[in-house]
Amino acid sequence: MLKDFKIGNINIEGGLCLGPMAGVSDLPFRHLCKEMGASLLVTEMVSAKAIYFKNKNTEPLMKIDKGEHPIALQLFGSDPDIIAQMAASIEERDFDIFDFNMGCPVPKIVNNGEGSALMKNPKLVEEILTKLVKSVKKPVTLKIRKGFNDDNINAVEIAKIAEASGVSAVAVHARTREQYYSGKADWSIIKDVKSNLGIPVIGNGDVVDGKSAKEMYEYTGCDGIMIARAARGNPWIFKEIRGYLNGEIIEKPEKDEIVDMILKHCKLQMQYDDEIMAIRKMRKHVAWYTHGMKGSSALRDRVNHVERYDELERLLRSV
Repeated sequence: MLKDFKIGNINIEGGLCLGPMAGVSDLPFRHLCKEMGASLLVTEMVSAKAIYFKNKNTEPLMKIDKGEHPIALQLFGSDPDIIAQMAASIEERDFDIFDFNMGCPVPKIVNNGEGSALMKNPKLVEEILTKLVKSVKKPVTLKIRKGFNDDNINAVEIAKIAEASGVSAVAVHARTREQYYSGKADWSIIKDVKSNLGIPVIGNGDVVDGKSAKEMYEYTGCDGIMIARAARGNPWIFKEIRGYLNGEIIEKPEKDEIVDMILKHCKLQMQYDDEIMAIRKMRKHVAWYTHGMKGSSALRDRVNHVERYDELERLLRSV
């Protein structure tokens, strides 16, 4: 059931992709997901305009480790010339694929005419993608949604424009921007996009385990699957899906394994941030890792007062 496919000349072994998540899919988290079986990693969103203005906060977002390949760097923006110029200016960095974001639903992004707002403007989409593809030698992929809202369902139209513009693969989140992440993902839109394109199509939305991954593959015919929110606090999901699709049952991690993973994650985080900043970044991850665990609510409250690694380890070992 697991499929290999190519994005340009880049082989995606097994077809399981980690979706980009702002404030989540940083280098330490990506490292763990890769270790657990993710086939393709994608960075957090990087603003083309921020690269242009040399924003100091942008540089850490573009940091890539040699063990992450294949990895896509995700750009967002709305100015075709700036996007193309900035892509060309960073192409020599150590990543394999450019991914362009047209799926982000966050008001700050949408109100700037970026992210999923672009789906309302197919002509601008064509200009952006044509200039981006022509400006770089690395393959370009696109992340879209079902549409902007229920009155504007145009994923197939946008995906066709992308293919005609030279884009090498399209990932489809099967919800509208209006839905954000609520409600049921409409996998039929992934199926429609797949049946209309000759390039690989990656399905995204409501894949939470091996069973749902198998169902998406079978229903949509997609080439790959992108997992985002279901990986928060659960990098094991890639291992679990791989096992399920190969006919194996991978047991869910026990408490001690979860604690070990949290501490490993924290140590990785401390390689890129000072200890206090790393611990603060880990607070949300601890909440995700321990969700559903007995006493997790009280634990999360106590973690929010921890400032040092040894404090975190003592706390987690004591529960």
